Amino acid sequence: MAKLVAVTACPTGIAHTFMAAEALRRVADLKGHELSVESHGAEGVRTPLDESVIAQADAVILATDITVDESRFQGRPLVRTSTAAAIRDTERIIDEAVARATLHRKTSEPATAPVTDTHRAGPESGTSRRPGPTEGLAPTEAPRRADAAVPTRTPPSSTPAGTLVAVTACPTGIAHTFMAAEALTRAARARGYAIRVETQGSVGAKNTLTSEEIAQADAVIIGADTHVSTERFSGKRLLQTSVGEALKQADRIVEQALALPGPASPSPAAPAPPTRAEPAGVYKHLLTGVSFMLPFVVAGGLLLALSFVFGIDAYKEPGTLPAALKGIGDAAFALMVPALAGYLAYSIADRPGLAPGFIGGMLANQLNAGFLGGIAAGFLAGYVTRTLRDRIRLPSNLEGLKPVLVLPLLSALIVGLLMTYVIGAPVAALMGALTRFLHGLSGTNAVFLGLLLGAMMAVDTGGPINKAAYAFGVGLLGSNTFTPMAAVMVAGMTPPLGIALATVVSKRRFTLQEREAGKAAAVLGLAFITEGAIPYAARDPLRVIPAMAFGSAIAGAVSMGFGCTLRAPHGGVFVLAIPNAVQPLGPYVLALVAGTLATTLALVVLKRPLPGAG
Repeated sequence: MAKLVAVTACPTGIAHTFMAAEALRRVADLKGHELSVESHGAEGVRTPLDESVIAQADAVILATDITVDESRFQGRPLVRTSTAAAIRDTERIIDEAVARATLHRKTSEPATAPVTDTHRAGPESGTSRRPGPTEGLAPTEAPRRADAAVPTRTPPSSTPAGTLVAVTACPTGIAHTFMAAEALTRAARARGYAIRVETQGSVGAKNTLTSEEIAQADAVIIGADTHVSTERFSGKRLLQTSVGEALKQADRIVEQALALPGPASPSPAAPAPPTRAEPAGVYKHLLTGVSFMLPFVVAGGLLLALSFVFGIDAYKEPGTLPAALKGIGDAAFALMVPALAGYLAYSIADRPGLAPGFIGGMLANQLNAGFLGGIAAGFLAGYVTRTLRDRIRLPSNLEGLKPVLVLPLLSALIVGLLMTYVIGAPVAALMGALTRFLHGLSGTNAVFLGLLLGAMMAVDTGGPINKAAYAFGVGLLGSNTFTPMAAVMVAGMTPPLGIALATVVSKRRFTLQEREAGKAAAVLGLAFITEGAIPYAARDPLRVIPAMAFGSAIAGAVSMGFGCTLRAPHGGVFVLAIPNAVQPLGPYVLALVAGTLATTLALVVLKRPLPGAG
């Protein structure tokens, strides 16, 4: 057992500070370690660390996003990280702190009694190679691998069995990305392997893999629902799967990656074994385009909403601030479909697909084909460009012209002509019919659509069905159809909110850990992060998933029934504070409350009280 101390702090001091503290406490307790946490919040310092506690600490964890005083921890092993990492990768951080404490003791003891210590090492460990886990490793990796060697199944050597590298990514880059990374880390360590995971989240890539780490890796795992370039992994054993599979079946994924044949042949990519899963085709390419399109939709929708603050027709006066805001919002929306098409094509054909994809997207806009036209243009540009890239052969001295002249010219010409003369008009007619149908929905039809979209948002909490409903709502924003997006967001908020409320009103149906985690689930629900419900659904899927789908369906139906509109594709309750972003506001809040209460009620009915729960 190790004695640890930690400090958590974030700029606002509202949520991340306390969520990180709670996560660290819970994991440390589960692993049998003592942990004292000092939290820097909006109201000052909570549970400040006493000097005697610091003096007895084996290691210090600093999970901070702002500067804190480190002078009082002089001489103690430090693990520096962010509050977000402490929430998402808690187990690794605790393990690293324990490993550094162990390493610190080993390196400091010989200084006082070198002869006695070397004699003692043999009989205690049973081998003279006990300190070996850190030999020959980079300094940043030594503590982690030393720790990973401690819980092994007593093999003769304590060095890691090998090294893995992985990349995780999902369209929104908020929850699944980091949860899959944590699952793969646990699975690899359980097999005695060291692992480095690069997460491609909403704020960019974190823990970026270096060329040295890739070169030393025994295998590469890519768990992603968006496009991840594989060029840097050339010549390595590579397993590609979805982020959902990496999260739910991490042990099997690691096993499959290690079972892949080594790159013995000159062209390792040619023999594709049965276990090597290629990217999920159409679905994966589409989600890549959606993920790059989102910032344009967010900016455009909110700026248009702000332009209406000054009056519904105020933008018609040239030179005024409302006119400028509407102009900027319209510009962002005009780029929405080209971004969707361009990055969809990029997912299929890599960089050469960008230009024809954007051109096809612009043509879809001009032809009034909307997001359906953008999807068609993106797939067309991607597959045309990839075919041309693979089929066209030029002399080696002219090969440089291929990406900058030949591919852009030919692919843009083919895509442009097909969009103009073949695809554009039928897709525009289909988009017009869909828009008219949705605008004309009322009464029972609108409620039924809300029920369907709501249930889709909750049935797999961030999986393919959830993402399909979300992409449908986002895509319609560019056609000035705002009611589906409102139903989608409110339905995505209710699962974690309903579960959080259930942990309060019906404590006997949840474990202590689940009740404590309910606070974090509530925060995630308010921020429209449906994945906050995943831990509960994973533990008891037959009862929790139906309850969530029921509550989300109610929320979506109420929202569509009242004709609520939402101009932003994300933001949760925080977007409600922006004038005109949600209309009408009262019924929309009612939909949120109704869905939350319905989820809670269903959980109370379906879940049984736990034996001995108080």
